[in-house]
Amino acid sequence: MLDALEVVTTVVVGLMVGVEFSVAFIMNRILDALPEDSGQLGHAHGGRMLGTLMPFWYIGSLVLIAIWAVAGWQHDGAGLVVTAAGLLIVSVLMSVLLLVPINNRNRTWTPQNRPADWKQQLNRWLRYHYGRLAVILAAFTLLVTALV
Repeated sequence: MLDALEVVTTVVVGLMVGVEFSVAFIMNRILDALPEDSGQLGHAHGGRMLGTLMPFWYIGSLVLIAIWAVAGWQHDGAGLVVTAAGLLIVSVLMSVLLLVPINNRNRTWTPQNRPADWKQQLNRWLRYHYGRLAVILAAFTLLVTALV
């Protein structure tokens, strides 16, 4: 049973890292290359979609890691799993304190109501996102290491 939990948790966290990697290095570049207001509208739509989904994914991943840490406390790699949980907590705090406030503004913007500094705000969000991505990638790496 613990083996299945370890694999499911690692896959769930790995998929989350993949989505966040795609946002950082693929989707933002695609949206930024669109003509006129299409990119900004795409960023707003993405903010609404992922802003609804990702809190569940982050918290769900953290719950899975916590269960793994408790269930596997006596096994090798437990320290790595606990450290991964700590990193995921850091990523949730980064999200709530740094990224969500910008995303909550961005998701309501239209070409008619966006602020003059909307591009700077999106660039700030992206810089914070890179940091969060590094944190969750480190957590994922620790989980994979704990498996072996």
